[in-house]
Order: sequence, then structure tokens, then C-alpha cells
Amino acid sequence: MIRPKDLIKNALTQHENVAISFSGAEDVIIIDIACQLDLKPKIFSLDTGRLHPETYQYIQRVRDHYELEIELISPNGAALTKFVRHNGLFDFYEQGHQACCNIRKIQPLRHYLTNMDAWITGQRRDQSPTRSELLQTEKDKTFSGPNRNLTKYNPLAHWSSEQVWQYIRDNEVPYNTLHDKGYVSIGCEPCTRPIRPGEHERAGRWWWEEETKRECGLHNTDIDTNLIAKAG
Repeated sequence: MIRPKDLIKNALTQHENVAISFSGAEDVIIIDIACQLDLKPKIFSLDTGRLHPETYQYIQRVRDHYELEIELISPNGAALTKFVRHNGLFDFYEQGHQACCNIRKIQPLRHYLTNMDAWITGQRRDQSPTRSELLQTEKDKTFSGPNRNLTKYNPLAHWSSEQVWQYIRDNEVPYNTLHDKGYVSIGCEPCTRPIRPGEHERAGRWWWEEETKRECGLHNTDIDTNLIAKAG
């Protein structure tokens, strides 16, 4: 196991084109560590168009706090218009979330990562069953192309939620105010709810679906292609 600080430094210095994916508490820790190393990382965030107002405010606070640009990656306008016209705005409650996540997250990220050699995420092993064997450094099987390998770094893979929040408190790192309202894992507004006492931290994500299906596809290659085809 490599110390997150060492892995982040290695990732940001050995690749010409590498970026930090930012959306939540773990990701801002990576940004904080990078700034402590006096590195100026490239940072991006997926703007699905359906985030909570508090999340947009959080993105701005992180920009201001670290004086860094955060590039917002949005869905293709024409493709999204076609998808919404055909599927509506809330079909995922009945049909599953994968097609919507594909158009709002996977396709924009695939396009963005085309020009990247590597990216860094805040994933942790204990976040869900689908991440239990997560490696700190791995080949990204979802977004690598036929003629290139994309490397994905997960510096906090072995951290617990307690370690994440201890770091945030100790270092006065900015966090999404939704956490103060019972939200733990935060995604799009229609697909995220506060968790109940005793529930797992990702129980509030796509809560109407089976636990093993609660991935949007960004970090999971097991994607239902029939659902995704609806997005076309």
C-alpha cells in the first residue's frame, strides 16, 4: 500500500496529461494534498445539469479556497435534448439509472479523457461491494482505447470514511454543506437522499435499485448496453 501523498505526487509528475476528478469529500482531500506538495493540478467536475444547488456552491468554494480552476464537463446538448424528449426527466425510477448516467456522465467523461494519460479519483474500497477490490493504481478498462492505456489512480482506496472526515476536520478542508443534512454520498439531486441511521453510506444513491447496481458506470465496466442504447 502506497501513502496517498506519494501516489498523488507520482501521478501528477510522471504524466504529461493527468487530471483530478472532483465531486466529493474524498476528491477535495486529493486536491488539498496536491496543493501541499506545491503542485497545480488540472481538475475537472462533471456537471450533469441535475446537481444540488449546494453542490454548485461547493464547487465554487473549492475554486476560491485553493485558487484553482475547476473545468466543468457537461453533456452534449443535442444528445441530451434527444434523450429527454424520448425518456422524460424521471424515467430512471422505473427503467433504471444507467441510460441517464450514460448520457450525462459517461459520454462526457469519455470525451474528456480522450486527451488524458491518467486521472485521479477519490474512490474507496469500503464505499460499495463493487469497489471492494479496488487498486490504488490500475488500467482503466472502461475508458482506455484500442491504441492507448489510460491509468486510473485511487490514492484513498484503503481509507475509511472516518479517516476521510478526520482529515477534513484536521485540515479545515471545505466540504459540501449537504453532509450536514444527512447526505453522505452525493450525486444528482433526483438520485440522492440522506441516509437513515444504520444505513451504509451509499444507501442514499439510487436507493430504489439493487445494491450491486448502484454505480453510474464511471467506475464499473458492467454496464447494461440495452439501457444505454436508449440514450442514442
